Parts: sequence; C-alpha cells; structure tokens
Amino acid sequence: MWKISRRAFIRQTTIATGAMTLGAKADAQRTKPFAEGTYVDIHTHVTQRWGANREFTAPMLVDWMDRHDVARAVVLPLVMPESWDHPLSTEFVLRSTEKHRDRLIPFCGIDPRTTNLSSYERKVAQLQMFKDSGCKGFGEYKPGTAMNDPRSIELFNACAEVGLPILFHLDTVRNTDEPGLPGLAEVLETVPNGTFIGHAQGWWASISGGLTKAELQQYPKGKVRPGGALDYLFKTYPNIYGDLSAGSGANAISRDREFGREFVIRNADRLLFGTDVLKPGQDIPQFDLYESLDLPKKVQRKVFWENATRLLGLT
Repeated sequence: MWKISRRAFIRQTTIATGAMTLGAKADAQRTKPFAEGTYVDIHTHVTQRWGANREFTAPMLVDWMDRHDVARAVVLPLVMPESWDHPLSTEFVLRSTEKHRDRLIPFCGIDPRTTNLSSYERKVAQLQMFKDSGCKGFGEYKPGTAMNDPRSIELFNACAEVGLPILFHLDTVRNTDEPGLPGLAEVLETVPNGTFIGHAQGWWASISGGLTKAELQQYPKGKVRPGGALDYLFKTYPNIYGDLSAGSGANAISRDREFGREFVIRNADRLLFGTDVLKPGQDIPQFDLYESLDLPKKVQRKVFWENATRLLGLT
C-alpha cells in the first residue's frame, strides 16, 4: 500500500489548514523544548526584499521552523560582496532577530579586507562587541580569498580569542582551496583553538577522493571514491565540524546512500543539521533525506541538536 511520508503529510496538512493563528504565533516565540524529531538548524538566513528576491523575515522563519519541528535556528549574515546579490549585515541580523532570541541565534560577520579593521586588536574589539550584542558565532564566512589567506587566519585567531565558532563557505570562488583541502588543513593546524564548521560545494565534494579542481564548485554524482578529505580531517583535527545544509550537503549524503549513512554514523560527533533556508517556498531536501536514512536514535540526537547545543552553549 502506498504511504505518504511524515514530512509530506505535515506539508499537506499545513497547506490545507492555512496560516497559523495569532495565538499560535505567540506560542512560537517561546522556546520549544528539545524532543525526538526536533532540530537545531545551524544554517538559515533572514532577508529583505531586493530586486526579484522576496523577503524572508524573522516571523516567517519562525513559522517555517514550527512547521518543520525546528526548535532553534542560527541566522547568518552575508557581509562580503561575493556572498550574495546584496549584503545582509550583522546589524540587520541582530535587529531582525531581536524579538525572537529564544528561537533565533544570530551570528556575525567581518570582511577581512575592511580597511578600518586592519589590526588584530580592532578585529577582537569588533567581534567582542558583536558577542556582547548576542551573537553566538561567526559566519557565513565567504570572502573571495584563499581559505588560508593570512588576513583570514588573523581573523580566525580573533574569533578563537573571543570564543566564536566559525562557519565558512568553501568552493572555487569563496575561501578557495585545492583538492584534498590542504589550505583548510593549514588553517586547522594554525588556529587549533578555533572551532570551524565547513559548508558548500568545495567542502562537501571533498567527501570523495580523486577530485578535480572543477569538482570543488560542483555537486558530484555517483559512488563516493576512497580517500576523501572529510574523513581524514575529522580523524586528524578535533576543531572541525560539518554543516549538512543546502544542496551541497544533501547531495554529499544522498549520492551514495550506503556510504552517506555510514559517514553520518561514524562522524556523528562532528555533524550539524542545517538547511540554508532563505526564501519562502524553498525546497528543503534535508528533512525527507534524514528521515529515510533510518539513523540510530543516538546519532539523530547528536546530529539534529546535541552537537549544536554544545558548540553554541545553548540551554
């Protein structure tokens, strides 16, 4: 007999029942307790209307979270010109999330090329100000420089001093690296007190060995080849984690499901559930994907919310 998935049922029920009531929206502003099937989303955005892009406000994000059992979500700014079609400042994120801080967790951003933040001391002072304003981490970090650019390494050291985990985007345009991710390995060795969270095509393509440089900008298909950099990095460096969000994260785990499931299980202490939701009506593959993997309950708890709770000091 044909069965509808739990996620599909929820989506259809949501459409059928319409918008949430005002009372339910008020309830959404109170912190949801963690329970089986709930998530901390390590990667979301709130946006403003810009060109053809529709806005995705904090209340819209909270409504979306309630429909998908997401207890809390990290909201990331995009401050570098290479990040998107328009900047989303840390101040915009702080202001947008202010009334929802029990659910929405702001991160902060600094472009390493900012002239008036050229000294290490100024970087530390700026990051400390952001932390004092409520930011729990740094990113999405995606400048058009090499992953091991000296300016980035100085900024990573400043984040480590202030105590802010760093969520970075890696491909052939932003935080660039070579197959095998030697630049990232240099960063992890040089900034051992920093906490790093990998994201995007170049990071997730590196689940497989035998990559070409071009594949660091792609969503490779087919069986995962031996010698992937990610397993090596997880085994070698205790300060690196993986953000499972976006098409890149979903593709890495689903392209070779048997390998992907075992990868999640053996690296359960290092992986963080995420979606990269940033617009209304966006297709999010992560929910159905992780439901279909039938992961052990202990692994689900770690990946879905325990790891993020520990890294960000949530209660």
